[in-house]
Formats: sequence, structure tokens, C-alpha cells
Amino acid sequence: RSDWIYVGIAAATIFVNQLCFVYSLEFAHASTVSLLFGSCPMFVGLISIAFRQARLQRSFWIGAGLTFAGVALIAAGAGGGLVSGWKGDVLAIALAVTWAGYTIAIAPLMRRYSPYRISALVLALGWAPLALVSIPQVARQDFSFSGTVWLGFAYAVIGPLFLTNILWFTAVDRVGAARASIFNNMQPFFGVFFALLILSESLHVLEIGGGVLIFAGIAYERVRRGPRA
Repeated sequence: RSDWIYVGIAAATIFVNQLCFVYSLEFAHASTVSLLFGSCPMFVGLISIAFRQARLQRSFWIGAGLTFAGVALIAAGAGGGLVSGWKGDVLAIALAVTWAGYTIAIAPLMRRYSPYRISALVLALGWAPLALVSIPQVARQDFSFSGTVWLGFAYAVIGPLFLTNILWFTAVDRVGAARASIFNNMQPFFGVFFALLILSESLHVLEIGGGVLIFAGIAYERVRRGPRA
């Protein structure tokens, strides 16, 4: 019963996180959202320190700073940057904060429960309020989509929601919330990579440099950090 507080926080933050995610892309460029989401490791570190969950070494902050700089280069190379309205920027920052809170909340649960058990419970609880607030839009939605769209929908459910959450819980259990969050900043790099592969978009030299910085930040933190307590 003492763990229900963590389950409740995790479910609430994943609910708010999903709203911030879709509406940040409504009001801001994807590159802007990626850039601001790169602040997530910083928020994880600050929340961890505030709640005394971790004592982070200097290598973490240096590695997080390098990955954040890499995200900034990718956003700049993609023609983005902070050019959206204030609504999109605020929602993108809230996206990073809520994911940080979600990550911190599940860390204590990983000591006693499996990733599948946590994922099933937290996503089910987080889905309930999301289903309620989405009723007006779902009622107006026309579902006569093509087969390709339904295939993309299936991937969005199985990949980013189901599989990724299980991988994320396992990563938090093995390396800790703060260090796992640094790997978040690989998302913009792979976003550019798949846009190049699938959408035949061009690759800017800044985006290549950003990818190098992201991997350098992760490698630096991995090599320089001391043994885990």
C-alpha cells in the first residue's frame, strides 16, 4: 500500500505528458519540441536531488550538457530553433518536466516489481482520464482511414507505448533514472535518421555534429562515472 503514491504520481504524470506531447506539436515545430525535450535529464537530476533519491556526479551534468548541445545542433540543422509561439514552448518544457517526474516516480517501484507489472498498472490508470477528456474529439473523428494509416496506428501503440515503456522501466532499474534520461536525447538524432531513410529528407552537417555530440555525452558519462552505490 505504501507504493500507491508512486503509482498515482506515475499515472498522473504520464497522462499529463501525453497531452503535452500532442499539443506541443500542435503549437510548435517538431525540432523545437526536440530541443526543449533535451532538458529532460536536467529536470530528472534536479528532482532527484530535491527528493534525495540520488547524489549525481559531475560526469552526469557534463554528459547531460553535451547531449543537450547535440539536440540544439540537430534542431538548428533541421531549420528549427525556438521560433514557435509561447504555448508550444511552455508545453514542450512541461513535456520534459512530466517525463522527468514519471521517471523519478517509477524508480522506487523497480526495486520491488517487474517492468510488465508496473507498465500494465500505470498505463491502465493513466489511460482512464485520457479516455475521458478525449471523448469530444473521438466522437467527431472519422475513422475511415486507409490500411497504411491503420498500420501506422498499430505501430504507434505497440512501439512507442507498449514496448518502449517496458524497455524504459528496465533501463531505469539497471542504470538509474538520471542516467537513463540522458539516452532520451538520442530521439532527435534517430528522428532525423528515419526522416532521411523513409521520407528521403536531406541531412545537414549540423545534424551530423549533433548526433556526434549526443553519443559523446553518453559515452563520457558512462566512462567517467564512478561505481554505483
